Amino acid sequence: MNIIGIRREDKNRWERRAPLTPAQISWLISRHHLRFQVQHSTIRAFPDSEYQQAGAEVREDLSDCPVTLGIKEMPIGFFLPERTYIFFAHVIKGQPGNMPMLRRLMELNCSLIDYEKVTDEQGRRLIFFGRYAGIAGMIDTLAGLGKRLAVQGIVTPFLEAKLAHEYERYEVARKEISKIGELIRNKGLPQQIAPLIIGVTGYGNVAKGAGEILSALGAIPVSPADLPAVINESDRWNIYQVTFKEEHLVAPVAADRSFDLQEYYHHPERYCSKFQEYLPYLSVLVNCIYWDNRYPRLVTRDYLATAFRTAKLRLIIIGDISCDIEGSIEATVKANEPGAPFFVYDPLNRSIQDGVEGSGIVIMAVDNLPCELAVDSSTEFGNALMPFIPALSATDFTRPLDRLELPAPLRRALILHQGRLTPEFQYLEKYVEKGRG
Repeated sequence: MNIIGIRREDKNRWERRAPLTPAQISWLISRHHLRFQVQHSTIRAFPDSEYQQAGAEVREDLSDCPVTLGIKEMPIGFFLPERTYIFFAHVIKGQPGNMPMLRRLMELNCSLIDYEKVTDEQGRRLIFFGRYAGIAGMIDTLAGLGKRLAVQGIVTPFLEAKLAHEYERYEVARKEISKIGELIRNKGLPQQIAPLIIGVTGYGNVAKGAGEILSALGAIPVSPADLPAVINESDRWNIYQVTFKEEHLVAPVAADRSFDLQEYYHHPERYCSKFQEYLPYLSVLVNCIYWDNRYPRLVTRDYLATAFRTAKLRLIIIGDISCDIEGSIEATVKANEPGAPFFVYDPLNRSIQDGVEGSGIVIMAVDNLPCELAVDSSTEFGNALMPFIPALSATDFTRPLDRLELPAPLRRALILHQGRLTPEFQYLEKYVEKGRG
């Protein structure tokens, strides 16, 4: 049995998550007689003493561990030769900033498993933080909405909303958000912002998490086709939620073709954004979709500049939970930390200002949102990861790839084996080579 190591997270002071909780490690030790070494941390949501009580060894040096688990990217200097590392590597899009890390793992003949690619036979992810990204991102967006309106002299119940990390636990946040919804139904919103319409792009785990908070708020679901009627009602007493799927976001470039989801997935170059049809109706946009540079952008800087000049937008804040820099929301030019998650983007001069003051649209952009609810998100993540731990401990990663005994979901996520890109990920070679220059 391999010793399983757990690396401390050190992306920033907010990153307090762990891939396994002390209770989960205790269960794995008692049921499967596994060994764990946990790297010392002063900021992890679970104290070192709890891991020690669970039966793990807390230490600084993890060099005895053939397999090490983490959450975020690991620094190049941490890697040791011929080890196996499992974390969110953020390399599958060929992200330039992480190619040196991938190259170093190759040089050291390491194996790499990426949680993002642990999937079932239908391609559905099995180990993820997406739900809590949606939950925390939606909470932060509502807090930003209240703060921005207050700066504009409009006081609303949203001013009662805190940032997600200030609640610490999900159930506390959910109850407080429910109270805000009750206040709105009882007292109403100022007429100048009615009706309040919140648009959510996507329908995966992130969007479902955001939807849980909107449900607690008491938002009324409507379809994109309903928006003209909803906006004409000027309803002060309710909040409306509209979900946008791919068919609402893009249209075929060729006028004689109709939308086809599979064609869009396989040939996104045949499609262009049509989201601008819906943007003028929205008070809040919450972006929860997967995006890479093959796909059309949903909100471009050019569109925002034109819309601002013609005063066509009601948009107050964009909660860009997906947080792809200059991606589907092109105005997301940087990621902030959970303690200060907002900046204002001025479409006319294309400048930004931290906080919620200034001319333009507020953008909430944080790339590690689940850390705001570290105990809850770690527990859910670990529950999904636990079934794979015994197999990881028993796997001999020194064996040839064709003789590697690894569960199919983990094999699908094996990006490197002994320093070599596995067949499904050979396409990354061009990004690794590009980074060398």
